[in-house]
Amino acid sequence: MNGFLLAMKVSRFAPVWFIRLVAGFGSWIAWLRSAKGVRRLEDNLHRVTGLEGRELRKLSRRGMASAGRYYAEVLELPRMTGEQIDARMRVVGMEESLAAMAANGRICVALGHSGNWDLVGAWTCRNLGTVRTVAEVLKPREVFDEFVRLREGVGMTVLGLEGGGTFRQLMSIATREGGVVALLSDRDLSGTGIPVDMWGQKVRVAPGPAAFAIATKTTLAVLYARYERIYGIRRWRAGSRWGSVMEFGGVIEVHAGPKPEQIARMSQEWATILADRIATYPEDWHMLQRFGWVE
Repeated sequence: MNGFLLAMKVSRFAPVWFIRLVAGFGSWIAWLRSAKGVRRLEDNLHRVTGLEGRELRKLSRRGMASAGRYYAEVLELPRMTGEQIDARMRVVGMEESLAAMAANGRICVALGHSGNWDLVGAWTCRNLGTVRTVAEVLKPREVFDEFVRLREGVGMTVLGLEGGGTFRQLMSIATREGGVVALLSDRDLSGTGIPVDMWGQKVRVAPGPAAFAIATKTTLAVLYARYERIYGIRRWRAGSRWGSVMEFGGVIEVHAGPKPEQIARMSQEWATILADRIATYPEDWHMLQRFGWVE
């Protein structure tokens, strides 16, 4: 059985402190051994920050601790109460996005692989509206199915990325029912990535957020999720010493012009905002996979 699939099943019965201990220890061992994912993380962080040697290793250690925290929280999420979810989350700069959503009943959010995006989805479902998203179909399929069950358990609707039909289905649901369309977009999975400038380098990002916003006449927002230490009554209510921050970076309106130019311009706008947040809080960017650097 896949290791993570086994962890998801065992976590239903294991104490929360044990889940956190194992996830933290596992991330530390992976960092200590410079596992493949750690080496990729360090390469990505080097390109973002310019750090090398000991300073880069220190940053990657914090990055692996953040990634381990994410997996522990994912395993814990089905047990979290609504009060715990709300207490863990702090929201910054959401006013423009709320206004845009009130105007037409929906909004599209571009976000990166940072912080705990599943907790962001749970909080959003509780406080704003149903979250609809697209996820990579992982192998083995059982792992993907477990992730879908977990996310649907907190109110999200998850579509597997399986060809162009997924995008059409997402548009149909969102335009009919409204709500929040959240798309993890910093890592392109379509093979048709849009070239943009991030950190002074060319990278390819997912065309989905801009394409969806244009096709459905929906305002596009940008979000970066990260961690923060919490204290006092908030810590007691959250049941954790770590809280999450949903930091909105403003909204991007659909521009006039030919569609390819619209997609390119809007993609660059959200990528610029996201790149700034990643550079400010690089330890919470969990990019342990191959990124879309254009060599």
